[in-house]
Amino acid sequence: MVGKQNLRSWAVALGLLLLGSDSVVDAAACGKKPIIRKEWRTLTSTEKSSYLSAVNCLLSAKTAPALTPPLPDGSTSGVLSRYDDLSYTHVLQTMSVHFVGHFLPWHRLYVATYESMLRNECGYKGAQPYWDWTLDAESPEKWVSSPVFDPETGFGGNGDWVENDPTSWFPPVPGRTGGGCVRDGPWAGKEDVVHMGPGESTALNNQCLKRDLSPAFAARFVSWNQTRHTLGQGTYEEFTGAVEGKTNFDESGVHGGGHYGVGGNFGQMGDLHQSPADPIFYLHHANLDRLWWSWQKLNLTTRLKEISGPSVMMQPTSPPVTLDFPMTLGVSYEEATVGDVMNIMGCGKDGVLCYDYDKLYTL
Repeated sequence: MVGKQNLRSWAVALGLLLLGSDSVVDAAACGKKPIIRKEWRTLTSTEKSSYLSAVNCLLSAKTAPALTPPLPDGSTSGVLSRYDDLSYTHVLQTMSVHFVGHFLPWHRLYVATYESMLRNECGYKGAQPYWDWTLDAESPEKWVSSPVFDPETGFGGNGDWVENDPTSWFPPVPGRTGGGCVRDGPWAGKEDVVHMGPGESTALNNQCLKRDLSPAFAARFVSWNQTRHTLGQGTYEEFTGAVEGKTNFDESGVHGGGHYGVGGNFGQMGDLHQSPADPIFYLHHANLDRLWWSWQKLNLTTRLKEISGPSVMMQPTSPPVTLDFPMTLGVSYEEATVGDVMNIMGCGKDGVLCYDYDKLYTL
């Protein structure tokens, strides 16, 4: 695991690429009306096309050469693009930003940084869309035909069937249906969409984008019933616990429900380290953030300050996360605290974020 000082040095180097633009809050939006995030299916065809074009821009934009030295073992780094910069950050911090109190704040900052990169570096004019999976989890037919999987106006769908690996320590995801390279969509037929992985490896390993849809898993863990159960939790500790669930398939939460419902065993979305390699990751986590904001809004005065949970993964007796807890992102030249991201409409006055959602969940 890379320490904070190394991440901070990496961020300073990359800051040269970001001068003139705020990596978290758009300067034009700060102090004005927040940008509004909308559900993918409500966007016009033109808006969807603009978003996908911006994603492809990040996928093709080169990273800073100073950030891609050979790895300690002499192998070539898989960090080739600006898109990879964020994926790399997630790989490095995977074991320190899951099953901890700052899971939701860190990913809120992470998605907001991606949103800002799309806008400031690739000319995207809209806000980060979200995917309300509760609209698609009612049946297997609705899941596989979700607008996010549309081959023309979405992210493409499933991959061909791949047999389970009997030698793997990881059990088969219940109801998985694919596992191979995506058959259609913007990245079909491309063998170098993903540059790292699987797992924690950051060495260059060109791969296709893979999906392994599991409608059954999604139906169980990202349905409206599960989402409503999560929204109804009384404390932050209970809420974030319901979002993440447990580490087994029988007690997953909406977080794992979206990941394994798309990635299964063999898709990047099912890889804890490499999941951001699938662009659907950002729509999934935008909706998790929307769920958190919906929960906060039920008692906003209290929940803008409510944070708890361990600071070390799976160590409940580790020091608790507080509003002053620092968070780093490799693509950001500044450090934010948990308190900086509690209010998504802080707009520079009460935090570093400046966006809102068109609709929220209600009980």
